[in-house]
Amino acid sequence: MPAKTAPSGPARSAAAVNEQIRALWTRTGGSLSDRERAEYETLVVEWAMAARGEVIEAA
Repeated sequence: MPAKTAPSGPARSAAAVNEQIRALWTRTGGSLSDRERAEYETLVVEWAMAARGEVIEAA
């Protein structure tokens, strides 16, 4: 199965991605299936890239 990548187009803010991560954990009750774990990992990478971009822009 091909690895998922972050969506192309305008990047979302770290806060927006973090909200989606929180919603995922809330929706699943803290227990992730394999599919949900893959979604979580993709979101964490997207969040890290957004957070890094926000720090660079602020500098």
